[in-house]
Amino acid sequence: MIDNPVRTSTRLSVTLAALRITPAFAAAFGVLLVTVIALFTAPYVGMADNGDFFRIIYSNGLYFNLPDYDSRYFGFFVRQFGIYQYYNENSSMLVSSQSLFIKLALFINKLVFSKEVFDIRFQAAIYTILYVIAVYLLVEAVTCNMSRKRGMLIAALAVFIFGDTGYTAYFNSFFGESLVMVMMLLVFASWLLLYRKRYNDYAMLAVLLVSTLILTTSKQQNAPVGMVISVLSVPLLWIRRDKLFRWITLLSAALMLFAGIATYLNISKEFVNINQYHAMTRGVLMESENPETALESFGINEQYAILKNNTYYDQYGTVDVKSDLLEQDFYSRYGFVSILKYYVTHPDQMGSILDTAAKSAYTIKPAAMGNYEMSAGKAFRAQSHFFTLYSTLKEKLAPHTFGFILLWMAVVTGVYMPSFVGAVRSRDYRGMQRLFLILAAMLVGLSGIVVSIIGAGDADIAKHEFLFTLSFDLVTFLTVSSAIGRGLSSRKPVPAAPPALPSKEYAALPKGVSM
Repeated sequence: MIDNPVRTSTRLSVTLAALRITPAFAAAFGVLLVTVIALFTAPYVGMADNGDFFRIIYSNGLYFNLPDYDSRYFGFFVRQFGIYQYYNENSSMLVSSQSLFIKLALFINKLVFSKEVFDIRFQAAIYTILYVIAVYLLVEAVTCNMSRKRGMLIAALAVFIFGDTGYTAYFNSFFGESLVMVMMLLVFASWLLLYRKRYNDYAMLAVLLVSTLILTTSKQQNAPVGMVISVLSVPLLWIRRDKLFRWITLLSAALMLFAGIATYLNISKEFVNINQYHAMTRGVLMESENPETALESFGINEQYAILKNNTYYDQYGTVDVKSDLLEQDFYSRYGFVSILKYYVTHPDQMGSILDTAAKSAYTIKPAAMGNYEMSAGKAFRAQSHFFTLYSTLKEKLAPHTFGFILLWMAVVTGVYMPSFVGAVRSRDYRGMQRLFLILAAMLVGLSGIVVSIIGAGDADIAKHEFLFTLSFDLVTFLTVSSAIGRGLSSRKPVPAAPPALPSKEYAALPKGVSM
């Protein structure tokens, strides 16, 4: 019996459509759908300003155009800002790659919306597109050698983690974390694709380089990122034999290192003082049972112990934080290295401040900032709970001790060590890359914690540790995905092409037979 042509055609269309929906596409589409609903449909989800936005927007031609803007700090997300119409006398307070994306969003805004009012959703749209691409590449790298069933399970896991609005709410803000999130995913995905030998190596190396440079220069706190990735990416030199690739890889590593050093050297004096003040008042003094003795070890007058627990932004502070007196007798007496040395020689305080950091290490979205516009009718500092199950569970269930972080690092490293040792023995440099990537992500995340507590104490620590919580999720996602795909012990080799036959043997093949 001959099938109905229409029915056959319908079945064929459904089959072809199903074949096109890969796990990577499913994950990317799922994240896109959730993000569009949260950020681009009312009530809009975003992040309230904590007082930091002015640092980046003024120099990029934007200003606060609401007369009651100050009353909305921390409480309400603001969607629209004014665009300077004449000469902008504001100089750049910090050099950041974030400005590139603000300027791009501003250009599009002027082109299709308004030349006087900037809607932050144009920026959110740019970040969303890049983020969806990053999720696609990440899931493709993880699932390219898996069965469709397991791949779809991992795609669902990716949407559950990376579609969480605790992450994507940053897109509707001027916090640097939005750019950090996108670029860190691209770094992780491109390196993993190099390990998998998926797509063109030169193209993936270019993505790794560009995303690392943007990530490193996005925030001054990220200066160590370029240094860490540059060192651990050096073994990429040997994944290919052609000299061109090796020279480009070596140059890329050098550029990453340079970006890290340049970012560190470019930190302005004002930001140095702010972080330095918090490093002492919200770090060393806060954790010390005898703050006077702690100050003496730095050669600082013990009377400054009265600054314990103070912040740089206190409205009625004990001292003028910008005074020459504080510059001479306080700021000039210590720095990052001396504070690090202090903690090393006082391990009890080091352990205490690390545990303090660990309490906020799994917080994706700080509780201090609200997510809704005032017009939405929500309470001051009200937060969105739309698609936040992962971030909620993570914050509540994760052990909030630094010991757990060390245990997690040890377990994950141990899990992947057998495959790394096997790759070393067989001189499979591409096979070694997975552990190098994992170590890089761990160290990048760890640098976020160390730089935060030593450089600024516990001030705004939940946001400062964003890089760690993101690195934790990426490494954990890879580990769980590997377990689902049963790929912890070995890298599935890419099938080699059949050897070419000599011309005489090829000519001897019967007609109609091809290789």
